[in-house]
Amino acid sequence: MHIQRNGSHPSSKGPAENFTGSVRIDAPFQMEAPARTGGALVTFEPGARSNWHTHPLGQTLIVISGLGWHQCEGEPKEEIRPGDVVICPPGKRHWHGATASTAMSHIAIVERDANGKNVEWMEPVTDAQYQS
Repeated sequence: MHIQRNGSHPSSKGPAENFTGSVRIDAPFQMEAPARTGGALVTFEPGARSNWHTHPLGQTLIVISGLGWHQCEGEPKEEIRPGDVVICPPGKRHWHGATASTAMSHIAIVERDANGKNVEWMEPVTDAQYQS
């Protein structure tokens, strides 16, 4: 057994090529092979969101604070609240982030595929898409 102590991994800023607005990422668990699962606590300030993206083996989000939005391509934007669990199917194009007025934090859990890939980043969510 190995305990990864709180504070043993520094926080990082969500890179501008993958996020709009202010996003902080804390990645407390990134498993080593042969395990393929990893996770992060992601905090979106009001108005911040991810770009459109997919996950080859899907993604699970557990909302822990605030108020956010999640949207799969071709479907309506949905509000997400603390305690909600969002399950993104493999390969489904989607985005998620805070509402325009309230920050939101979630734990994101993903699994790497056989090639070590866990996400495919795409273009930013436009302001029109975000506000619709």
